[in-house]
Amino acid sequence: MSWPACWQANTWQTRLLSPLGKMVCAVAQRRWQRAQVRFMPTYPTAVCVVVGNLTVGGSGKTPLLMRLGQVLAEKGVPYGIVSRGYGGRAAHYPLIVEDETSPQAAGDEPVMLKRSLKVPAVVAPNRPSAVSALLAAYPDVRVILSDDGLQHHALPRDIEVVVTDGVRGFGNGQCMPAGPLREPLSRLEEIDFKICHGAPEDMRLQNWPQMHLKPVAWRMLTGERLALETFRGQKVAALAGIGHPGRFLQTLQALGIEVVHWVPLSDHAAPSEIEKALKAHRGTWLMTQKDAVKCSQQPDCYWLEVEAQLPEAWLRRWVEAVQQRLKEKYEP
Repeated sequence: MSWPACWQANTWQTRLLSPLGKMVCAVAQRRWQRAQVRFMPTYPTAVCVVVGNLTVGGSGKTPLLMRLGQVLAEKGVPYGIVSRGYGGRAAHYPLIVEDETSPQAAGDEPVMLKRSLKVPAVVAPNRPSAVSALLAAYPDVRVILSDDGLQHHALPRDIEVVVTDGVRGFGNGQCMPAGPLREPLSRLEEIDFKICHGAPEDMRLQNWPQMHLKPVAWRMLTGERLALETFRGQKVAALAGIGHPGRFLQTLQALGIEVVHWVPLSDHAAPSEIEKALKAHRGTWLMTQKDAVKCSQQPDCYWLEVEAQLPEAWLRRWVEAVQQRLKEKYEP
């Protein structure tokens, strides 16, 4: 979802919409409070970790989730992923995602996660049903990573992780439609782990640990890996259908690549939008991994492989928290 300029300031538009924003904040707060007093059993054999955000739009949660998954794999902990499957139109839910599952059915991010991490993944608008289906099909899974779902209070969770974009931050601090928040900022007081994506420009994020996305290599749509310096000094076309497309353009410029044709797309852009963009310019096209999973196999298209870099102390605390929750389940 795009951010209107008024979400970064207090303008006449935000003042006009402020009563609605206050109502949204109040409703969100009441929903969370009711969820706290309602009996909410956790999953007896697996720890559920929700990775989400307080704002609409992209904040870096998917690369963060990928890194957390990689850490679990390094520790030998079997894990799986559940997602709403935004943008997907499956014939039935829950849908177990396979390597050959299309983004049109499951959504772009679940397909990307499945193909990259090679772990069980299930999508469903009702996330508890996705978890149940995953654990039924893969009973050895010990950690569930939920891609978003912070506001899906029907989903039992053991650990909550919030990631916030350092540039946009919390905007004007108001709830939709007056601002970008899904919940009031007071919700942060109850979050287990917080991380800022990039250097913070929002003063409210000054003391947050930082996550940075490190470009690693270029990939062809067929999977072949190319050196990061491959396109340095070249003139290319680029597109990005992510929450904050400008970040991708800045990354390309930092890599010494001259972008002569730039197409910022909406987050979760449809495959047809990407195909239309590609037809408008001949030559080399660079894109994100999320865009690449929706492209047909064609030459001259490459996606940027990135790695989320997290503070070691933050990661260590997170792993310890997961291990402690597992110990509590298996050694009551």
